[in-house]
Amino acid sequence: MKVNIDGETRHLFAVWYEDDVVKLIDQRKLPEKIEVFLASSTDDIAFAIKDMVVRGAPAIGVTAAYGLAMAKLKGEDMTVAVDKISKTRPTAFDLFKAIAFMKDNNFDMNAAKRYSSEISGRSKKIGEYGNELISSGNRILTHCNAGALAVVDWGTALAPMRIAHNQGKKIFVFVDETRPRLQGAKLTAWELGQEGIEHAIIADNAAGYYLRKKEIDLAIVGADRITANGDFANKIGTYEKAVVAKENGVPFYVAAPGSTFDFSIASGEGIPIEERSEDEVLVVNGKRLGPAESRAKNPAFDVTPHKYVTAFITEYGIFRPEDLGRVKILMNKDLFMKINQ
Repeated sequence: MKVNIDGETRHLFAVWYEDDVVKLIDQRKLPEKIEVFLASSTDDIAFAIKDMVVRGAPAIGVTAAYGLAMAKLKGEDMTVAVDKISKTRPTAFDLFKAIAFMKDNNFDMNAAKRYSSEISGRSKKIGEYGNELISSGNRILTHCNAGALAVVDWGTALAPMRIAHNQGKKIFVFVDETRPRLQGAKLTAWELGQEGIEHAIIADNAAGYYLRKKEIDLAIVGADRITANGDFANKIGTYEKAVVAKENGVPFYVAAPGSTFDFSIASGEGIPIEERSEDEVLVVNGKRLGPAESRAKNPAFDVTPHKYVTAFITEYGIFRPEDLGRVKILMNKDLFMKINQ
């Protein structure tokens, strides 16, 4: 991804392996500062994923791949390492895809590097296909962060916008703030700013206002797990955006690589939903919101039924929910993404 540091434009990855450690851009510190988190053990990797130093399903998968390869190089007990990493984020399917891939490849570091390269390359393809849906002058809604920070490079939902912008298309992006962790306001807005893409942060509750006023032409979001029928889990708040988009005749697209598709689950009812700490809702910048006796509920994701999805943007092309059987066939022909489901 393009990053401006002290007036110099550099290209950074969200996660990489160097000097015998896994290095990650600490997403908890953005946009105030760019800081690299060093993970030198399985415990560090598990912490980085659980505490959201890294987040976004594909980037979580890459972090797990590097972490397991590093664990083997350092002589750790691989059964313990796999167990610790697999328990970090239950909703993101890429995590389990990466673990299975590393097991099949004997936890080799070259395999981890290949996994990262594949995910990045596939994200660029998503951008190329998704760009076909964007016309100059389009106003686009997105939710949470599905950019390079979430995918190592390029992104999923943001990849089409990056390529459209690079081709000279004039676009404007409505960025949902994405409570409670503000991944939209902090991360997506930061990425778009680095690229020079015009945008505005809006309160989560404002999206319906702009959709009804016909000031949004299409919505593109990422996903953490997609089931066989096209139901999908994404950051909490996605479901209501999809419903309101459909009500107002606005196309709603989901951008995700094959690694996010879980064909072993028939529908969204089978997706495990992570419940995170209530403090994420109740505490902002160290200050508690609301009465001391009040509790909070904090589901990290919600499930959007496939009837609200216009199409899925993948590295294989663009598919409507009823055509996902073709995605499964293409994945089975793809040696890297081959599934046994």
